[in-house]
Amino acid sequence: MPDFLTILLASIFLPLFPMSMIFNIILDKIKQCWLRVLLIIFWPLIGLLIVLNSNLDIPDWVLTVALSTSFLYSLRMLTLREVNQWSGFLATSFWGLLWLPITQGVSADLLYWFAISISTPLVLLVLLSADLEKRFGAAYTGLYGGLARTIPRYAGVLVIVVIAAIATPLFPTFFIMLDMVVETVSNKPVAALTLLFIWLLWSWAGARLIQGLIVGRASKNKIADMNLNSISFYSIVLIVLIGSGVYLGGVIL
Repeated sequence: MPDFLTILLASIFLPLFPMSMIFNIILDKIKQCWLRVLLIIFWPLIGLLIVLNSNLDIPDWVLTVALSTSFLYSLRMLTLREVNQWSGFLATSFWGLLWLPITQGVSADLLYWFAISISTPLVLLVLLSADLEKRFGAAYTGLYGGLARTIPRYAGVLVIVVIAAIATPLFPTFFIMLDMVVETVSNKPVAALTLLFIWLLWSWAGARLIQGLIVGRASKNKIADMNLNSISFYSIVLIVLIGSGVYLGGVIL
């Protein structure tokens, strides 16, 4: 297959605009939580499989498009109110950046680890969004607030999952982003600055998402909080993520 066609196919799964729209259209159409989970887990892995199993010579314009795509989606996240759509745009923004470590010669095993580490917090966010839909009928910021008082255990887990998703220490996404910045700062300083700005936008969007759900007037209706079994599940996954992040930091930095 010619390089351009391989890049075009891979750009569906390692999103490059405008092919990046395909994932978000599919995610928006899917209503079953378990299908959303499978989509987020396997989508970037397919892209890596395509690229790593081809003798692809990636031109410089791909990196420019990847950074532009990531910036576009991170900027758009600031105005999103629907939690699943927010998760999809964050996934698109992050997955597109995987073109950078590919060109930097990162090993295949490490690249697959990157993809899984990026997707895991997003999977947790999809599950939390499904819980919101069960409780309130929809998962929108600003539609209801004060979750910190209404369902405090759920609110606490949600905050930590969002923090994990937006590349905060000590989670794997933090070390992945840090590695990308370090590897590009010497020979591509503009790309490194763009990465830092994208990272800042993720943090800003995450803060807005949390504010729109956690802060505000609490509902007077009695709503069931997260049970202990669910808290244990999320806690175990998050602890594993932190351990993976610390180990990953030692490997790549």
